[in-house]
Amino acid sequence: MSNSDPSTTTDNATQTPALWEGALDEARSLIGVDLRRTGQYWNTEATPDAVRHFCWGIGDDNPLFCDPAYGAGTPWRTGLAPGCFLYTVDTTVVAPKLRGIQWLYGGTDWEWFEPIRHRDSFTVRARLLDAVEKRGSKAPAFIVQTGEVLYTNQRGRRVARALGHTARTPRAKAKDGLKYAPRETHRYSVEELEHIAHAIETEELRGAAPQYWEAVEVGSAIQPMLKGPLNITDMICWYSGGGHSYQAHRRAHLHRQRHPADAFINADTGAQDSAARGHTEGKMAREVGMPGGYDVGPQRISWLGQLLTNWMGDGGFLTRLSVRVRRPNIFGDVSWCKARIADKRIEERAHVVDLELSVVNQLGETTAEGTAVVALPSRDNTASV
Repeated sequence: MSNSDPSTTTDNATQTPALWEGALDEARSLIGVDLRRTGQYWNTEATPDAVRHFCWGIGDDNPLFCDPAYGAGTPWRTGLAPGCFLYTVDTTVVAPKLRGIQWLYGGTDWEWFEPIRHRDSFTVRARLLDAVEKRGSKAPAFIVQTGEVLYTNQRGRRVARALGHTARTPRAKAKDGLKYAPRETHRYSVEELEHIAHAIETEELRGAAPQYWEAVEVGSAIQPMLKGPLNITDMICWYSGGGHSYQAHRRAHLHRQRHPADAFINADTGAQDSAARGHTEGKMAREVGMPGGYDVGPQRISWLGQLLTNWMGDGGFLTRLSVRVRRPNIFGDVSWCKARIADKRIEERAHVVDLELSVVNQLGETTAEGTAVVALPSRDNTASV
């Protein structure tokens, strides 16, 4: 890390501070403190509309989530929300302090204790658990902050616990800043586009047909699910349903007055804008240090959640999902969401399956990986999901 003080490492023209001596201590200074979540939520209630908007934002039209009438006819007696809908209630980004240092989402460890029903409402408690210094090939030094978010519904029941991991990485122009080499948008052949179209059109959605635990074979792979090629429309749909922390017009101006480092100078206009603009604009993405306009970590994790809810059917329950984002997913990339059955077992009378997960792009690069646990219905009536 740089030995300079933060007050002297910020270039007012580019707003690109480097990490400074004592940055790790600052990043750890609020460990254990309950934090305000202003700007970290999009929804407080799983209304049918909010759930449908989230699902459509990731290309998911599962009627258990999107059609209240269908949900009412299932054993649940109501429509449900996928577990990753809770990203819209709280982003799971718990990364206080370090003004001017970019946030890059690193992954989530989710645990769900009961299904999310339509009309459930939520309160959250968030606190920082840890912050550690890391080193990598694209950024010589960065800090990862890990926070805990607890979700409680209107009945006072704990529905989920999430550990969110956020990398704090200096931008490209800073000393030791993040530096991915720019990458051109991938151009697909006619044959590749036909293969992509076939994968999308034959996506598996089990629905009401039970996925019985006894029929699952350890070592087998489930049918992959394809997302992409990623484009600006996909991002607009994600932000519409999944939420964001951007501000507009007067709210944006007042936010930047309160948080002057949470901004970036637009070189074309000279005016300030959100640094998160890099998700949708290649030029800004390269200022951050990314190879091009890129997706959002929780978006990719939600795709893996959809892969599992499609596969497990209406009778399954996703209890754990732990994913790490390994590489950027930039505009033009396709993402093959994959899962392999690692084990199956009975745990406290529940029939559960352990899965290994990955997301692989058109270049064969693994951009995310993780694990999951799914509880499935059983033909054995002596045990239950």
